Amino acid sequence: MPDTKLSRDDIQAMLDASPFINWLGVSVDSLDHDSQEITARIPMQPHLERMPGSGQFHGGAIASLIDIVGDFAVALSVAAPVPTINFRVDFLRPAFGDHLIATARARRVGRTIAAIDIDVLDPQDRLCAIGRGTYSATAG
Repeated sequence: MPDTKLSRDDIQAMLDASPFINWLGVSVDSLDHDSQEITARIPMQPHLERMPGSGQFHGGAIASLIDIVGDFAVALSVAAPVPTINFRVDFLRPAFGDHLIATARARRVGRTIAAIDIDVLDPQDRLCAIGRGTYSATAG
């Protein structure tokens, strides 16, 4: 593990620097280096709706949030964003509300590969989607 630890502001600056992530509006709520856990949110915006006026998040926005938060759970260990190798999403219920919260927890960060579990909750704390991501454990 590198000597440098990314702060919440460091990670937010990286998120904001990405045109796509910035367009999604992802913001960091909290992080914990010891438990290798990060929580972020995405606000509902008209361009993220499944159908105009539905108030339902599009699955692509949810999947993107899962991938992004999973990536940065690994970044807590390697002090830099990492490439995604693979990820999957299980949508458990339609996601409505003014935002979604995603929490990513490192299951294992090895020498070359990291496995991350991600939960997505609506504003009523209902589990809407779960993800599992596999990421490179080296910056890149």
